[in-house]
Amino acid sequence: MSKKLLIRSIYGFILLCCIIAAAGIGTLLESKQFVFETFTSKENTVAEVRTEPFPVGVDPKKQTIAEEDLLQNYSYETFAYVNREPTTWREKVLALFESKEWYQSLASPVSRILVIWPGERKEEVAKDFGDILRWDSAQRKLFLDTISKAEPPIPEGKFYPGKYVTHRDSTPEEVAQLVQEKFAADILSRYTTEVEDKVPLEEALTVASLLEREASDFENMREISGVIWNRLFTNMPLQLDATLQYVKGSKAGQKEWWPIPNPADKYLKSPFNTYANKGLPPTPIGSPSAAAVLAALNPLPTECVFYFHDKNHKYHCSNTYEEHVAKLRAIYGRGK
Repeated sequence: MSKKLLIRSIYGFILLCCIIAAAGIGTLLESKQFVFETFTSKENTVAEVRTEPFPVGVDPKKQTIAEEDLLQNYSYETFAYVNREPTTWREKVLALFESKEWYQSLASPVSRILVIWPGERKEEVAKDFGDILRWDSAQRKLFLDTISKAEPPIPEGKFYPGKYVTHRDSTPEEVAQLVQEKFAADILSRYTTEVEDKVPLEEALTVASLLEREASDFENMREISGVIWNRLFTNMPLQLDATLQYVKGSKAGQKEWWPIPNPADKYLKSPFNTYANKGLPPTPIGSPSAAAVLAALNPLPTECVFYFHDKNHKYHCSNTYEEHVAKLRAIYGRGK
């Protein structure tokens, strides 16, 4: 065998292994989706958890936060199973491959796996779905408009995180229906009149969308939720960098959906700028999971009104600005 032929054989073998591995990963991804679907409806106990109303520990009218006893028995993991972002190297590799149309074609000639990650803005979702299903710009807009105009009629916050298996030729309306049905099952079905009377749905979705961008896990969501509500109660600006990212990511020509903010961004003119405007943003800034909505409705009782995460992602909160600055200086040697 010549040297050239040997090299070609080796390359061919490597390519074959890659194709087999890709197909294997695709089968695993599809089976994971179906595991999730059966996981949420297989057992009666799970179904009962999925239909019970959200517990509510915050009272915006009275400006109080209390630990809701029902929260202890409310298993948010049952509906957050596929809603978290990838953390392990294996999950990150799978997430990278499943966003590629060529890979999905290898994994399945008919079906496609569509993923909405928690905290994604609607434009991200439309791009990912459109790239995989080969939608043109008009179809992507139709998908966005179909969901945005559905009840409740808000532009963000209803693109429910999770994995969706659909046909490769699915229309924008068909995919929108899948997402709407999931939002209705996991959010609207739990948002009863009693819950709405305490915290309006749009308000809860907005707080939840902020938590998805600011917090590291469910418990941290509850901690930051407490800070957000404390600031709202005292009419303090929320001053959340995630809202600056949302404003910058909305600008034409911006290459990143969530660009890192700089000090000058605090003066950006936008109703979503929570440094320049008090209260909540006009609408959610992304797609919150049911776990984030649960955390928005059940903040951890706290005296803190300031917080930050250090370089090791450890959460630090403070009751006063002086204490906040002291912690920043102790960790970074400077104030913020």
